Amino acid sequence: MTDTPRKQIVLAAYVGGVNEETLWEAPGAGSQIDFSTFRHVARTAERGRFDYFFLAEGLALRERGGQVFDHDIAGRPDTLPVLTALAAVTEHIGLVGTLNATFNEPFELARQVLSLDHLSGGRAGWNVVTSFDAFTGQNFRRGGFLPHEARYERAEEFVAAVRTLWDSWPADAVVADKAGGRFLADPQIGEFAISGRQFDISGRFTVPRSPQGRPVIVQAGVSPQGRDFASANADVIFSPYHRLPEAREFYDDIKARVARFGRNPDDLKIVPGSSFVLGDTPDEAVEKARWVRDRQLSDRAVQVRFEQVWNRDLSGYDPDGPLPDIDPDPEAAPIIQGRAFVHQDRFETVRQWRALAREKDLSLRGLAREVLGRVAYVGTPQQVADQLDDFVQNDGADGVVIGSHLVPSGLDEFVDRVIPLLQERGSVRADYDGTTLRDNLGIPAPGRGAAAPSAFGNASPPAVGVA
Repeated sequence: MTDTPRKQIVLAAYVGGVNEETLWEAPGAGSQIDFSTFRHVARTAERGRFDYFFLAEGLALRERGGQVFDHDIAGRPDTLPVLTALAAVTEHIGLVGTLNATFNEPFELARQVLSLDHLSGGRAGWNVVTSFDAFTGQNFRRGGFLPHEARYERAEEFVAAVRTLWDSWPADAVVADKAGGRFLADPQIGEFAISGRQFDISGRFTVPRSPQGRPVIVQAGVSPQGRDFASANADVIFSPYHRLPEAREFYDDIKARVARFGRNPDDLKIVPGSSFVLGDTPDEAVEKARWVRDRQLSDRAVQVRFEQVWNRDLSGYDPDGPLPDIDPDPEAAPIIQGRAFVHQDRFETVRQWRALAREKDLSLRGLAREVLGRVAYVGTPQQVADQLDDFVQNDGADGVVIGSHLVPSGLDEFVDRVIPLLQERGSVRADYDGTTLRDNLGIPAPGRGAAAPSAFGNASPPAVGVA
């Protein structure tokens, strides 16, 4: 009887943007905008044989009561120039950027991502996100026009259109002439025609086919509609779950949906965002994690995180006192703007929080420690390696997106002390096996024109084609 081969842990590294998790005021913290920060993290991750480096996107400065958050770091560079610069100082690691499908156009985005893919030798990925709120939309020509229920419709048409553009050049479309120049082997190369409810465009695409078939598509989706969209379209999906069995339930659900869309479940990788704290002893790690968490959950951070759910001014409530005795006010203008809202029902969320606070005798800050995210992996290097490997081998996920509370140098400790332990047991590669992001992830290149089925059942798909 043969043993089941170990799953290779998918590893991604990210640089935190404007959030409470990154301790920008800590000794040793760098800049959120200086290129040296991104270069250090990307090179460190590559040294650890990570699959890709990831950047999120912020299209609007977050606000409280109409004023920019006074506890945020405001300002960070655009995603694509950062990743393009990193392509020149790395050799193997993938480069994945978040780009919005609501406020961009398919031709422009397809051209930008595919250009990055060529410049990096096939290492580019696109994290597809959507937006519907007028607060973000006011920065753009279309000013928040998109209704909430239409965001996935546009996103699916957008992804289908981008794939059509990427597929409009076959792999052998460009050949060298005798003088060493380049010319088109087929005068019809790049022609496309796309017509749907969201887009009606035609023309000739300008960038040759990807070195990896297509750039990798990443997506996050928790709602049933979001899960279907990711299962039909994505190569990687973010998971919000860090602990078994809820993580395995999400994992099994996504893999089953992928199969229902006629895809190989192994061709979609599931990765939650994670963090870590290491210590030389278990007690030292726990104490260090407590220190980190206390600074992440400052009085101001606790206040604004809960204000988003209550949608009320909670400045009069003591963070170390009981929960507010008032109900949420969903009808009022949002007091918090620019932060993703993940709670479907404010009243039910508050009801559950109150029950938890009564059960465990929690203050507002204590509740924040319980429900506003935790450091996922805490312990000695051996303990963290064991926890992470067990989580992946037991199908909690296919890997993790790792960040540190200390930027840019925090990831060094993980790469130097945890990665060798995972490599020893065969869960992380000793060296890169290929040259592209798809090679890193073990995801096959799609055939020309291959398209995932619609995630919307009977909804009419866009009419797309390569002329």
